[in-house]
Amino acid sequence: MVEFKFPAWYTTPMAQVVLVGITCFATVGMFSAVSNLGAGGLSDVALSDTSNGVLYGCFAITGLVSGGINNLLGPRLTLFIGTLGYALYVGSLWCYQTQGTGWFVIFAGAILGISAALLWSAQGSIMMSYPLEKDKGKAFAVFWAIFQFGSFIGSIIALAINIRSGKLSAVSTSTYIAFLVIIFIGVASSFLVLPPNRVIRSDGTIVKLEAVSKPHEEVVGMVRLLKDWRMLALVPMFFASNYFYAYQGAVNAARFDGPTRALNATLEGAGAIVGALMIGYFVLDLKYFHRRTRGYLGLATVVVLVVIVWSVALAWQVTFTRADLNDGNRINYHDAAYKGKGALYFFYYFADACYQALAYWIMSALTNDPFTLARYAGLYKALQSAGAAGSFGMDAVATPFLNEHLASWVLMLVSFPLAWLVLRTVKETNYEDEKVVYVDDVKRAHAEEGLGAAGPATDSLEKGSLEEQSEPALARDA
Repeated sequence: MVEFKFPAWYTTPMAQVVLVGITCFATVGMFSAVSNLGAGGLSDVALSDTSNGVLYGCFAITGLVSGGINNLLGPRLTLFIGTLGYALYVGSLWCYQTQGTGWFVIFAGAILGISAALLWSAQGSIMMSYPLEKDKGKAFAVFWAIFQFGSFIGSIIALAINIRSGKLSAVSTSTYIAFLVIIFIGVASSFLVLPPNRVIRSDGTIVKLEAVSKPHEEVVGMVRLLKDWRMLALVPMFFASNYFYAYQGAVNAARFDGPTRALNATLEGAGAIVGALMIGYFVLDLKYFHRRTRGYLGLATVVVLVVIVWSVALAWQVTFTRADLNDGNRINYHDAAYKGKGALYFFYYFADACYQALAYWIMSALTNDPFTLARYAGLYKALQSAGAAGSFGMDAVATPFLNEHLASWVLMLVSFPLAWLVLRTVKETNYEDEKVVYVDDVKRAHAEEGLGAAGPATDSLEKGSLEEQSEPALARDA
């Protein structure tokens, strides 16, 4: 299991989180950049809503089993398959731009929904299970910052092209070419990810001895997942976590011209990066507080942000309706009417990053097992995508913007008391309840038996995750 030698830095959890971040930077990040331009980069908002509805519907269905598929195939292959749908989808947008093939956009949306569920289950398992408990907030921050940097860079590319080309109702062809080149780099990067049995934490423990799971174990694991009251309590949080994207994208498309939509997308990417780093490093992983207290602080931070940001958005939303908007009164970033709108879109995604961070942190605080966390991630993405499918469906039938705004806001507010109930069950550490294996024990067993099999698991605290780190544990660091 450990005969093949990788560089020590390459087998660390954070290196693997960075690699997954790079993969998502180049694939999901480019997709987000196109989507955040308003109407998914399309001039036909109805087609965009239909495609996104199909995408998230397929995402929701596949997400229920994608965690199990990841555990059976392993994160590397699952991640690779998951990246392919993003190339197809962006290619379909390009094809529509030149050939008007609306059916291809909808078909690609369905394929992307299936592949994206696989990608995000693999990503969630790696990000939540590989790091030490004390580093899980930072792992999210690093991943989310790299991933959103893809959206940020992609939006800058689109901004530069669209400003030079003038006011556009749709994204230029050269923008799609730039996106596709980056996406194929991301597809190739997925092969760099290591399975859990190859990753060694800083305290010398291996993430998981088994590289893959077994089918019957996945069936039992899914049944247990659906019977866990904590997961049921988190359903509103999961459902609400992408619900607002349809509303924000629709307003961006309807209220602003092409260059300004690209500028707003750039500000969104910047807000997401800053928000993730702030909450990951300075709230969820504060070493001066117990773990449950850090969870409470994270929840309080998110509640305050959601209340303030969406209150400001409501004050703007009541000043216009769908009927008021047309091509002649779209806002340009040079206009006086744009004042404050860029800041709103920055803080929309600042708050979104904090909301996503809290959801991931809560899940990762319940267990450290990569197989269980892959199932958690799959359920999270299934419900998240079901919410997104519903919200895009609402927008496709021209639901009043105010109704979409209030639905998005209320769903988030309802999720907070239930998230608090789950946070009350968070333990200071899960290492007392879950078996861990030190790499030194595996090497010793291999030397003694000559079989390469792992020795018995050791019921031991992963000391590196606690503030009072003992010297014996440090002595065993790999």
